Amino acid sequence: MSASSKGQAVPAASPPGVEFGPFGLALLRVSKVFAAVGGLAFVGLVLMSLISIVGRKLFSAPVPGDMEVLVMISAGASATFFAYCHLEGGDVKVDFFTNHCRPGTVHFLDAVGSLLVGLFGAVVAWRSWAGAMSLRGTGETSVVLGWPVWLAQAGMVPGFILLAVAGLYVCCLHARACAGVRPGNPS
Repeated sequence: MSASSKGQAVPAASPPGVEFGPFGLALLRVSKVFAAVGGLAFVGLVLMSLISIVGRKLFSAPVPGDMEVLVMISAGASATFFAYCHLEGGDVKVDFFTNHCRPGTVHFLDAVGSLLVGLFGAVVAWRSWAGAMSLRGTGETSVVLGWPVWLAQAGMVPGFILLAVAGLYVCCLHARACAGVRPGNPS
């Protein structure tokens, strides 16, 4: 986060001179909540794994279905971080090639990149949901606990929908900044 001229925190993904609007700030808050919930889920999985390992080694009593729980919960939890990462500008970028480009070119490339992130999120959310509904139709369950497998796949969908919205929002910010950069106005 960087500070804006008004003293507000501005996410790193926002183009220079362009602040997140009310929708963007709300989107950022929601993505922080998603990331926190995902982080707590992983902390819970680590604790469960420790209990299972200690129980297995010391008492010959592991947590039943520990690997099933680990796989099923981590699927949804991992999808919760992507939107926050994108909104904070935490994506991996190779700016070596754009260091000497004009700001308008950089904004254009960042807009295209964010558009691709948004489309990726939308496609993965759609296909994850389609796969989950297919699994639901077959009635497949996990071996030890008997949990419906489709729930794990459906758990990824909200995170990827949020990623799609975040990608499209940041794309719009960069497109607006690109349109605002004119020759003679190097902002």
